Amino acid sequence: MNQTIHKASPISLTMSELTTLLSSSGSILKIFISLLVFHLVYQRLRRRVKVYLLDFTCYRAPDSNRLPMSTLLETIYLANQIDQESIDFQARILERSWLSNQTSIPPSLTEIPLKKSLSSVQTETMTTIFTSVEDLLKKNKLSPRSIDILITNCSLHAPTPSLSAMVINKFHMRSNIKSFSLSGMGCAAGILSVSLANDLLKVHKGSLALIVSTEALNTHWYIGKDRSMLLTNCLFRMGAAAVLMSSNDQDRGNAKYELLHVVRTNKAKDDRAYRCIYQDIDSELKQGVSITKDVITVAGDVLKMNLTTLGPLVLPYLELLQYVIRKIYKPSSSYRPNFKKAFEHFCIHTGGRAVIQAMEMNLNLKKEDIEPSKMTLHRFGNTSSSSVWYALSYLEAKRRVKRGDKVLQIAFGSGFKCNSAVWRCIREVEPDTDNKWLDFIESYPVDVPDSVSIRPC
Repeated sequence: MNQTIHKASPISLTMSELTTLLSSSGSILKIFISLLVFHLVYQRLRRRVKVYLLDFTCYRAPDSNRLPMSTLLETIYLANQIDQESIDFQARILERSWLSNQTSIPPSLTEIPLKKSLSSVQTETMTTIFTSVEDLLKKNKLSPRSIDILITNCSLHAPTPSLSAMVINKFHMRSNIKSFSLSGMGCAAGILSVSLANDLLKVHKGSLALIVSTEALNTHWYIGKDRSMLLTNCLFRMGAAAVLMSSNDQDRGNAKYELLHVVRTNKAKDDRAYRCIYQDIDSELKQGVSITKDVITVAGDVLKMNLTTLGPLVLPYLELLQYVIRKIYKPSSSYRPNFKKAFEHFCIHTGGRAVIQAMEMNLNLKKEDIEPSKMTLHRFGNTSSSSVWYALSYLEAKRRVKRGDKVLQIAFGSGFKCNSAVWRCIREVEPDTDNKWLDFIESYPVDVPDSVSIRPC
């Protein structure tokens, strides 16, 4: 999945070029100014229900769940269920994955023989979900009965009763709680859950919403020889996040962020996009999730669609005007809007090294912009839908998020989807004692080599 990435040279207009273009495009300028005036008047007249992010917490597995890469290869070898070529393939992927030896998996996956069962995956999901919810409620001194809306998301484990029912039962929540359990939505489901909560909170003003995002590894841990399915074993690791949102104006004083925009893009109508991440069975009837070579190309296409919608909502008007003029008069130009003028921080889904590098190229980001996501991938691996929260937690632990800063969270998922959320920090954010990065944040960022050796010579 590693690809050579060539950065496009940024193009900017000189003042004389801009003046010439504006003088020769009076009608375009008039339309742009009219739209700007309409937008400003509309925003003034519209009474928008504000939605706030009060707090969130991430799951950190105990050290006993830690999986050094050499241990993973040894476990696979001793299990004696796949051939040496498949083991060597996984070793090559791990060596270039940016993952460290600190990532975690459920204990059931380190047993020999491998223990894949309903009871094992139930134990895994209950551990990550219950721990995250309990930590969040305890930290904010909230009763479970104060929650009005509950949304859980887990792509590959959809039990009956649902995961949301499991949470309600565990914490004895109210009988009239509005609960939703999302499955099959992939790594983008965390932001999708934010979008759903946003819509519900606006309809039910003054409500409190709890989102729980996780992924179950036990059910899709692959023990076959299909290389496109072996990739998931190399990238996905144990994780979860619990998020507390509110549309009560009285909660503003306690909130960390205000939600400004959510943009969802879905390209499932395209067959190649639909099948680039696909749960299936291989030639030996073993179940797994296939990640094809098309995934990076498809992700780039869907990202472009998402940013096309997001850009007019967040970019400064002069930057947007320059982009429009370039597209009209120089359509072959490789010029891209400068999204760093819209956001101070970027929390990119830790889908893998290739995903982060592609985002770095497409958004013209610097190394420090992708640092939160790169360090999250290194320390926790791909925790699926919860990964954007680990990246935001990193920024908070580093004390980088200041009042007024805007944060972009963006994630990709099967289907194929690209979802983005824009948050504005509304108070000074200090890392609390529950921040899962705090114990070792002083040692980060670390130098992550492009390749490491984990196989004996």
